[in-house]
Amino acid sequence: MKHSRAALRYAKAVLSLSLDLNTADKVNEDMKSISTTIAGSKELEIMLSSPVIKTKVKKSALLAVFKNLNNTTIGLIDQLIENKRLPLLANIAKQYGIIYNYHIGTQVAKVTTAIPLTEALEKKVLAKVKEMIGKTVDLEKIVDPSIIGGFILRVGDKQFDASISGKIKNLRREFEANHYVKKI
Repeated sequence: MKHSRAALRYAKAVLSLSLDLNTADKVNEDMKSISTTIAGSKELEIMLSSPVIKTKVKKSALLAVFKNLNNTTIGLIDQLIENKRLPLLANIAKQYGIIYNYHIGTQVAKVTTAIPLTEALEKKVLAKVKEMIGKTVDLEKIVDPSIIGGFILRVGDKQFDASISGKIKNLRREFEANHYVKKI
């Protein structure tokens, strides 16, 4: 990932400062909002990395989009502007979320399904994951119709693939290993 080391350093510094000021929860909410908004808006991402747009305009646009930001978050934006590193903002926000969750003992579980999860199924998944790893879990839901059906659950570096597309791939590999399918 481009500039991930610098983003991680900024995220660690912001977490340290926010812990000292007892604002880590509020800053985490700001970072979640920043991360999801920039990820969902190509225009905002382009604006942040554009050398043509003046930094005053960028800052005022960010403050207009993200109302009620914590002073620590505003300070981060000011520091990024001063260091000419504003394009790192989305990556810093993502890294902050990761290290914040680690700090509070929460882990993120990603569940990929072909269709959106129902609320009842989501509760079952959360309970099962908590039982498996013994930690509180935040669930990140991803909808990917290409998996056809079933689900893929990823927690940390472990992955459980119960998707139809995964089963088809495994079956194909098994057939190829036994020379039942001609290799193309």
